[in-house]
Amino acid sequence: MTEEFAEKNLEARAEAYLRDTVLPNISSTVHVLHCCEALRPISEQINLVNKLINAIANNACKEQLTTGLLKLDHTFPSKTTPTMEPETPSDWWGKSFNVLSLEFFQRVVSVVKSKGLKQDMISKILMNYAHGSLQGIGVRDPQVVKGSLHDLEFQKKQRVVVETIVGLLPTHSRKSPVPMGFLSSLLKGAIAASASTPCKSDLERRISLQLDQAILEDILIPTNSPQNSHNTMYDTDSILRIFSIYLNMDEEDGEDSDNYIDESQMVYDFDSPGSPKQSSIIKVSKLLDNYLAEVALDSNLLPSKFTALAELLPDHARVVSDGLYRAVDIFLKVHPNMKDPERNRLCKTIDCQKLSQEACSHAAQNERLPVQMVVQVLYFEQMRLRNAMNGGHNQLFFGQFPHRSGSGAGSGAISPRDNYASVRRENRELKLEVARMRMRLTDLEKDHVSMKQELVKSHPANKLFKSFTRKLSKLNSLFRINSIKPLIGGKASSETRFPFPKRRRHSVS
Repeated sequence: MTEEFAEKNLEARAEAYLRDTVLPNISSTVHVLHCCEALRPISEQINLVNKLINAIANNACKEQLTTGLLKLDHTFPSKTTPTMEPETPSDWWGKSFNVLSLEFFQRVVSVVKSKGLKQDMISKILMNYAHGSLQGIGVRDPQVVKGSLHDLEFQKKQRVVVETIVGLLPTHSRKSPVPMGFLSSLLKGAIAASASTPCKSDLERRISLQLDQAILEDILIPTNSPQNSHNTMYDTDSILRIFSIYLNMDEEDGEDSDNYIDESQMVYDFDSPGSPKQSSIIKVSKLLDNYLAEVALDSNLLPSKFTALAELLPDHARVVSDGLYRAVDIFLKVHPNMKDPERNRLCKTIDCQKLSQEACSHAAQNERLPVQMVVQVLYFEQMRLRNAMNGGHNQLFFGQFPHRSGSGAGSGAISPRDNYASVRRENRELKLEVARMRMRLTDLEKDHVSMKQELVKSHPANKLFKSFTRKLSKLNSLFRINSIKPLIGGKASSETRFPFPKRRRHSVS
């Protein structure tokens, strides 16, 4: 097939075909590379596989450069955004990677990354390949998966795919181009496929870096255990680690790979409401409260784990505590047999000063809450009303929450007349509630007194004491009769007349 035997022999024609027709086109190159999988090890020995992989990487970088120049002709954005491009052409070359085996796909992506392809394009390639290779993961019942050999082999293949894709993800960054939904799906797949601990830890850290972009569905991660009467529905341990990583992140985590840092983010104080960090942690607090309300419906969830999640966030993370109060109330309703120490510890996570009017009204009548918390809610609400009646002179106590509405957010500017009418109405409601509590306390005291009286009447020792007193009075009267007889004949001393003298009597008559 060489030129030594004839001109334009098969070898020269094959090389010309590859050079002129196959290598300039990415999809054609990928197709030929896929055919080389069945021709191993010969395709490796003649260096055809490496040639094809390098051609794919070079053409991908050229395509990226051409696309960037075309975008510059139409518009010149002032600031690049890390979000994924919403539109993808139907004939996009990245979709052709789905035909490759996992080994060849890993080799291609590694070379493409080393050639300088952008991270958002790499993320798009990984997402496209994962959607084609991880179909059905997380849908099968783990109990069925563990039941047959075929499913065990399927689980093993899925575990290898997940671990490979996670290893090819771009570097950690708060501005990572990898969408949160994709990271969440990978973590759910890693847990369902029983992936290695480093793989799951890497995904948990990536999710924690973008936790303020997550929604509730992203963190509702099912457990990899059979659904029975003793197992929980969701993996709360993984979520606990994710939120802990988010709260313990250093200032420079995830920023090393970014060449540009917005200086406007450096002039805020962390506790300031307008700070990017504070706005981020407020989003995370709402996310955690919604998660707590969802997992509180699980009757198998231990109070210690629920309390650990409720205690995670610092005090300044929540502007209002309505979401946390709702989650705690659901948990107490689903778990009526909680011990008093566990109940008290859980309720201590709620800041009564940050409850809205509706939440305070509900808490004051909630029989599931400890009495100490109900009294605390009434006290703080009365102090807030008194502060509003005084015209805001005591803003040091409630200065951070001057206006609270039912939704827990500021309701804007309120006229003094409306504010005064609202305060009077709230004050009347509070007085009525205090009066009802006093009436209940009075009824309890009356019941206590009546029960005590009945107990004294029905006590056996009391009957014995009465019979003893009766017998003693009979003996006293007997001695009194005997002492009257000597009195007729002559005088007798007081000691002989009355063996049991009474203090208030001075004569027999």
